[in-house]
Amino acid sequence: MKISNNWLKDFIKTDIKTERIGEFLTDIGLEVEGIEKFESVKGSLEGIVVGKVLTCEKHPNADKLNKTTVDVGNGKILNIVCGAPNVAEGQTVPVAVVGTKIYAKDGSFFEIKEAKIRGEVSQGMICAEDELGLSDDHGGIMVLDGEKFEIGKNLANYFELSNDEVFEIGLTPNRTDAMSHYGVARDLNAYLSTNKQNAEFAKVSSEILNNEGSHSFTLEVEDTELTPRYIGAVIENVKVSESPSWLKDRLKAIGLSPINNVVDITNYILHGLGQPLHAFDADKIAEKKVKVGTVAEGTKFTTLDGIERTLNGSEIIIKDGQNNPMCIAGVFGGANSGVSYETKTIFLESAYFNPVAVRKAAKAHGLNTDASFRFERGVDPNITRTALTHAVKLISELAEGKLVGEILEEYPKKIEDSYVIIRFSKIEQILGTKIHREKVKEILKALDIQVLNEIQNGFEVSVPAYRADVTREIDIIEEILRIYGYNKIDAPQKISFTPVKLSANDQDELENSWARTLQSLGFNEVMNNSLTSVKDESDAVKLLNPLSNDLAFMRKSLLEGLLQNAIYNINRKNQDIKFFEFGKIYHKKEKYEERKQLAILVTGREVAENWLQPKSATSFYNLKAYVRVLLEKLAIDYKEVPSSDERFSDALEYVSNSEFLVRIGKVAPQMLKDFDIDQECFYAEIELELAQKLRSENELKFKDIPKFNKIRRDLALLIDKNVQYQDLYQTAKKNKSPYLKNINLFDVYEGKNLPEGKKSYAMSFELLNEEKTLEEKEIATVMDSLIKSFQKEFNAELRS
Repeated sequence: MKISNNWLKDFIKTDIKTERIGEFLTDIGLEVEGIEKFESVKGSLEGIVVGKVLTCEKHPNADKLNKTTVDVGNGKILNIVCGAPNVAEGQTVPVAVVGTKIYAKDGSFFEIKEAKIRGEVSQGMICAEDELGLSDDHGGIMVLDGEKFEIGKNLANYFELSNDEVFEIGLTPNRTDAMSHYGVARDLNAYLSTNKQNAEFAKVSSEILNNEGSHSFTLEVEDTELTPRYIGAVIENVKVSESPSWLKDRLKAIGLSPINNVVDITNYILHGLGQPLHAFDADKIAEKKVKVGTVAEGTKFTTLDGIERTLNGSEIIIKDGQNNPMCIAGVFGGANSGVSYETKTIFLESAYFNPVAVRKAAKAHGLNTDASFRFERGVDPNITRTALTHAVKLISELAEGKLVGEILEEYPKKIEDSYVIIRFSKIEQILGTKIHREKVKEILKALDIQVLNEIQNGFEVSVPAYRADVTREIDIIEEILRIYGYNKIDAPQKISFTPVKLSANDQDELENSWARTLQSLGFNEVMNNSLTSVKDESDAVKLLNPLSNDLAFMRKSLLEGLLQNAIYNINRKNQDIKFFEFGKIYHKKEKYEERKQLAILVTGREVAENWLQPKSATSFYNLKAYVRVLLEKLAIDYKEVPSSDERFSDALEYVSNSEFLVRIGKVAPQMLKDFDIDQECFYAEIELELAQKLRSENELKFKDIPKFNKIRRDLALLIDKNVQYQDLYQTAKKNKSPYLKNINLFDVYEGKNLPEGKKSYAMSFELLNEEKTLEEKEIATVMDSLIKSFQKEFNAELRS
């Protein structure tokens, strides 16, 4: 949200510097992300002086150029080559002297330098209106009135130029009260007034209007639940034209394009006071009757953007006397009822619409307007009439309109303020410090929160309706804190807590244990949004009222989010990535499914580049090793099976008790291409609920460190190429000997000196008897048993 400093000063006058105001706004929760300079004319005509053309003759070396001499004051005569067809001797003209910057519409510029043009020296530039940013006219140079413009004077002295500083505020969605210049000023005043800063706040109230004659318009609100308050005014003899410079500059400063004086006034009130308004061409309203309600499902309606939309029957619709839709209330106007330059009479609307109904309509039609953004969060119902009267006054001043007849209004049931009880003990508990009661009272008053009654341990208060987000005691405590000042709350030097014993049935303990393990291995944890867009909607869970098309579905996998994290880092030259995330995924099959997973993504180098170790890219096997470290904490048995998951080019699944537990794979090239990633990525996902279930079924046991040493024996096996290490591993695990403790593959060889279709695996076996030292006979028995199993199952041969 953009807030103009000049506009802000209309409501709060202070001599505090702009940068300091930005700090104060950030302190009270209106985080200022930046302050930009705004100039109504880029460059503010700096370096542009008034000159007089003394001589003008054809350029000797170019047919379309002229060679001029120009007096720019103080006896200084410049030689300037000019290509404009209308330049002539005796003209008073704007001149850009050497060193002046000439700006284009996109903000780029070039600097005027002394140069030779076709052999003739040019010491400046005679400017056209578009080159100065004064208009779009490029028919020739700008010719000034010699009687009004003095030679040598700065051209800026003759124009009302607007310079401003604009705050870029990262406003949280709950702060509808601050979605306007008046709202920001009101909040700033609450802070300044309670912190003894010099400021003068101008509270707005309804303008006193004079109406003439009468009108025959009528108003009907069909459902006061959908439209609790609606006000309309009829204004005649309106002259729709271009807005004055001051109004256009206000809108341009916050990034809006001026349209015409009537529309600009409604935008000015919207961003000034926070109340959306809408102006209808009154001559296009059938039977001079405005109805507010709904229409039948399937009704066609063309909006201002020229798109024909099919209404679903739940939208609040502004209709004429024949039930023709004129506007989707609070969202978007109609193409056939808006104000144009031919409009003479307008019907001006100011209302409070049901926030939920507006939000549903906006999301259903994929529309997000400044009006809907405010209505769907809840505007101030008590400023509705004030905003209308201010707009009517501006229309009378800038468009010569005359208010006729009485203002129409439907407001059968007043929207009441919220009633809340706050306790001093709760304030002190939350803040961790004690604030004097009178200070609390002062802050509440500054926030327009009225103290109705003082009770033994607190206050009974009334919260104004414009604070739709403040409805509970904790909300008011937060308000007190942000105005009192977060920086005034000292952090405790000592924090006391009681450790809680976690059991094997606690999944949080498992997650924390895994997180610590991964962090110790160099991983960083990430958190991504559960809402996303999907390519395949077949089993996706879709939101009924999504925030946008990009956030319309619940995520089906954690992979996409991690790939987005990866490319974000890769683009910033951080290419060695180890990420993990705990999160839920969602599917709609026979019923809705929700599962929690641990996802791991690695890409880039396994070890940071250094002089001691060679460069080594991370691999599938590195990721597999990380997963094994985690699974060791479960103390369970599992087996590997191939996976056909389309997200991977190569993948394995770990299965335990016939249930899928882990999937590990190399991310498919097409998926990497979709995210513009050009380096290999490896991904693993672990089903947390199943991991916790398997873990809780295994009772954790502790035992002493063995008193006797392990014995290692190695085997070099010649096997067929299609035999996998996992097959050998599972066969060895089935060995009945209690002495076999560990199995490992330490070498693989394929190449010369081996029969065709064969490969060699070198495996180590660790044996241990915890009661005594193993005898060679016992060791030989185990190894012979292993060799026979390998020969029987895989036709393996021993290599010498």
